[in-house]
Amino acid sequence: MEDIAAQAVEAALAAGATYADARVMEIRTEAMSARNGVIEALDREERAGVGVRALIGSSWGFFSVPDDGSAAARRAGEQAAAVARASTLVPGVDLALAPEKAVTGHWSSDVREDPWAVGLAEKGDLLEGVTRAMREHGADLAEASHRIWDTRKWFVSSEGTRVDQHIVECGAAMSATAIGENETQRRSYPGIRGQYGTRGWELIRELDLPGNAPRIAAEARELLTADVCPSLDASDLILGSEQMALQIHESVGHATELDRILGWEAAFAGTSWLELPKLGSLRFGSELMNITADATLPGALGSFGYDDEGTPAHPVDIVRDGIWVGALSGRDSAALAGLERSGGAVRSEGFDRIPMVRMTNVGLLPGSDSLASMIEATDDGIFMDTNRSWSIDDKRLNFQFGCEIGWEIKGGKRGRLLKNPTYTAISPKFWGALDMLGGPDEWTFWGTPNCGKGQPQQIGHTGHPAVPARFRGIRVGVRG
Repeated sequence: MEDIAAQAVEAALAAGATYADARVMEIRTEAMSARNGVIEALDREERAGVGVRALIGSSWGFFSVPDDGSAAARRAGEQAAAVARASTLVPGVDLALAPEKAVTGHWSSDVREDPWAVGLAEKGDLLEGVTRAMREHGADLAEASHRIWDTRKWFVSSEGTRVDQHIVECGAAMSATAIGENETQRRSYPGIRGQYGTRGWELIRELDLPGNAPRIAAEARELLTADVCPSLDASDLILGSEQMALQIHESVGHATELDRILGWEAAFAGTSWLELPKLGSLRFGSELMNITADATLPGALGSFGYDDEGTPAHPVDIVRDGIWVGALSGRDSAALAGLERSGGAVRSEGFDRIPMVRMTNVGLLPGSDSLASMIEATDDGIFMDTNRSWSIDDKRLNFQFGCEIGWEIKGGKRGRLLKNPTYTAISPKFWGALDMLGGPDEWTFWGTPNCGKGQPQQIGHTGHPAVPARFRGIRVGVRG
């Protein structure tokens, strides 16, 4: 397959490209879902092909074919160069690429239990069993699912990089919905999307879906009669790590994608409130805020050995001691922004999509506190967890988030259950209000398998290491 990729690159160069790279990919997926004790769907898919990028002057060209044969690969290389040449008819400054040493290597994710070796009957029994258990403990609607992705890719560039990877990802989710006279309430586990990583079936066993099914069903039923979250202009707010993962994803991860900052994504997904001249000086949050993008974290969903430009995975500081110091970037965006090196954050959904800047494992480094100590230190506040809804503007600045569950905190103790909790803020003010962070024991590598971006839209897999955190003076609840 490496030779096939090399032939595609050679064809692009022969057709006039000044730089070219090619990815041959084989992708295998499995998805199973159950509802109320019955398996509803089982989907398995396999696909393969080659995608080629060619650079001429100011323009990229991209072409892909669902065929990994030699003739198809060479044709893809020729067509990618033709697209790039046609794009140069619109004048522009020649595009430079941030320097990167040519590498040769292999990388594979750590898999202790091959998910493909687990029988469909066992997988089905698991999902059927947990949905029946949720029904028995108060859920009117009980759903559960698992997903597996198995990706092999071979990358070759005209600069001499040749790398191959085998990435296995899997995870599971379940939810219980209770239906009342005028409302429904839902509890999800491990989170709204479940939990996923670059690991094998051992991850799903560790989640212990059967052990948590009764609890989340009972909580969904209990929320029907819980008090509504009060509306307060300023409250101490504690967020659980699952909600923190989405907070990071939406208000930090997307905001620090360099293609957004440069305006390349403006037509579809919006831009960013961050401005390049302020890189290295802008205060993003309190001194407790330290964000990294690190594709080297073992088992996290945004981990890999090399990005889709062949750049080796490496950690990148995004926010250090509250100051914005880095961005998610590729070789072209890094060069345009004057960065010394690509952030290694370019990936595509498949061989038939052009690589673009995507989040890796964008996460919050832990502090020295704990959820228990945050509650003890809070005289009057609200603890919220598990995302239910979100809304954020196209600059990733103003936002409102809703959670599935909340608890009132009074006198350092968790009190009454609260339903429909929400909070709203402006990104730098919100992160500036951060004053307590959970410690290493609570650091969880949450996986988000459904991040949408680009036209045509690509679904990316991202990771978000997170801990519980406390914020002071946050507006909560809904004003009429």
